[in-house]
Amino acid sequence: MISVTRLDGKTYWINPHMIESMEQTPDLTISLLSGKKVVVRDTPDEIIERIVSYRSRLGVTKQEI
Repeated sequence: MISVTRLDGKTYWINPHMIESMEQTPDLTISLLSGKKVVVRDTPDEIIERIVSYRSRLGVTKQEI
């Protein structure tokens, strides 16, 4: 799980394997495979860094991503 910060400042945890896409307009909207959308304060670069860090802890190399 990775942490994201919702617009109200609360921390929310999501499974990065369930992220389908991200769109910044201007807030970042994360679309999950379930169809749910989460609007967050975080930047795309911050989310990507957390995903890479999470996967590296699982032993997934960049070539496998």
